[in-house]
Amino acid sequence: MIQAYNFLFSWQLFPEKGTYEYGERPKSGIYKIDSNKESKELIVQHNWVTLENQAFAAEYKVIADGSINPFADKALADTAQVIFPDGISFEIHFYRNGQVVLHVVHEIMPNGYLKITQQGFKEDNTAYTNTEVYHKQLSVLPYSASVSGAVIRHNEEGLIKHKALTAMEEQTNMQLEQIRKQIELLALQAQEIQKRKELSMMIYEAKLTFKPNIGQLYYLYEKKDGNHMLSLIAPKEWGGAGPFKRFVAAVKLLADHTWVEL
Repeated sequence: MIQAYNFLFSWQLFPEKGTYEYGERPKSGIYKIDSNKESKELIVQHNWVTLENQAFAAEYKVIADGSINPFADKALADTAQVIFPDGISFEIHFYRNGQVVLHVVHEIMPNGYLKITQQGFKEDNTAYTNTEVYHKQLSVLPYSASVSGAVIRHNEEGLIKHKALTAMEEQTNMQLEQIRKQIELLALQAQEIQKRKELSMMIYEAKLTFKPNIGQLYYLYEKKDGNHMLSLIAPKEWGGAGPFKRFVAAVKLLADHTWVEL
């Protein structure tokens, strides 16, 4: 069950990212994957709410040992098989009379989202493919969401809970998003300060033949001997190669005596 580690979460549906060839498009949903180490079972629980505000719930268990094992819900399949090709994907094959009736692929995308692809057959035996995309929930809920599954039950109590939990998720996610943006801004500011510090150390170690003025534009060069020099002369004003190896940056002295690259 080690391979399942990356999937053992509650996942919240991105309704707008899904594509549906069969079944009703949900407006929200939760998909939870859990495990039982002793029985080597994966436990899939899901619930969803339709555009008409009808709530549904489903749950099934499959033995994740790579073999074809009996499946409890005979209305869906006789047997099932779980395969882990790698650490970021796993597949469930549902069989009836030796034929695959539903193929479900779970895949962790590069952005950390969970993509679920369901391939099955409609009542007229034509094939369909549904695709759903989820993101991790911060709270662990006792159920989750998908359009096809086993033992589907209409659940009014589930609708009430789902609405409340969805509202809670939206609020906490919004607050966490604000904090995330603040952290990113602080990290960016720290990078800028560190960059100014490194540039300032380079300039103060350079050759200075004059006293720099705050707000004045200067030009930093690397000399042929590897040392640096600060000059009032721009690269194009030197003519020819000039007495330096390369031009480093145009810089300005700030009031806090740090230098900033322009």
